[in-house]
Amino acid sequence: MGAPVKTTREMLLEHLKQSGGNWVSGAWLSRELGVSRAAVNKHVRHLQKVGYPIATSTRKGYLLGGPFDLVLPEEIRDGLRTRIFGAGDIVFLDVTDSTNLRAKDLAAGGASEGTIVLAEMQTAGRGRKGRGWFSPPRQGIYVSLILRPAMTPSEAPGITLMTGVAAAEALLSLTDLDVRIRWPNDLMVGGRKIAGILTEISTEMDRIDHVVVGLGVNVNNRYEDLHPQIRESATSVLIETGQVLARAGLIRAILEHFETSYAVFSQKGFEPFRQRWKELSGIIGRCIVVEMIGRTLAGEVLDIDPEGILILRDDQGRRHRIVSGDVSDRSDASKPARRARRRS
Repeated sequence: MGAPVKTTREMLLEHLKQSGGNWVSGAWLSRELGVSRAAVNKHVRHLQKVGYPIATSTRKGYLLGGPFDLVLPEEIRDGLRTRIFGAGDIVFLDVTDSTNLRAKDLAAGGASEGTIVLAEMQTAGRGRKGRGWFSPPRQGIYVSLILRPAMTPSEAPGITLMTGVAAAEALLSLTDLDVRIRWPNDLMVGGRKIAGILTEISTEMDRIDHVVVGLGVNVNNRYEDLHPQIRESATSVLIETGQVLARAGLIRAILEHFETSYAVFSQKGFEPFRQRWKELSGIIGRCIVVEMIGRTLAGEVLDIDPEGILILRDDQGRRHRIVSGDVSDRSDASKPARRARRRS
């Protein structure tokens, strides 16, 4: 898939960005874009409506102000270096219940691999086991990707672990955070959750029809903006660094790392990511507690196998293969609650 053809609106926005904070005349834009001045003004009004701070003057033309932090398709595609994810459809929703639910509907209707669903706000964001994901506007990233991998359902669980590595690498490429992976689907900083992954698979007999990978990242949430129930267990890029991070830039980094990783995973499975996953998780050799449906296991983590299954040795020396569950350090139960760290 080649680079998508830019729309008139995208080219107009590009000219405004390239103006370096200077006014751009409507007559010049009309000539460059090959449309009437009325059409230019119509596109500008739309861009203003969706959040771009564009000043207008009958004598000077148009001026793009700043700063702004939007996650619109135009912003995601600006500088994006991918061939599949983001090169096709990017569905933006100002408010939705859940990007994963909308992506599942699109996938069931035949949406192609690489289709992306983005939201500024979710009213029913979801994590594993039906848990909610706090999704306020203008603060986080809520994105879902549609995949159509040529693999068996038994191979699909590794997608979550591969996504964890890709998302961690994206954060590491833009920040100095000490990002860690908590098996199987969380990204952590300082023992608090900064991102979560929700992978949902639709199968037909012995083949996968589609996979939806949802990712929620706390980016510019302030401590006081976090829901009271998660203030002790969650964090954000802003809380940890004291700096605002452009969300569109982080989405681009995630898509680029994901696309590269997914291409490798499609050919070779999880094995090429296993060592890096172990480095980022630091879980090998740790004593943990795993809560599963109907039972709880405690023991030492020996390894994670090529399929992404956790190998645990309990106190009696028996080995267990753990496919899914909630993991915590064995000593966490004795630790007092810890107030989230705040930086000014």
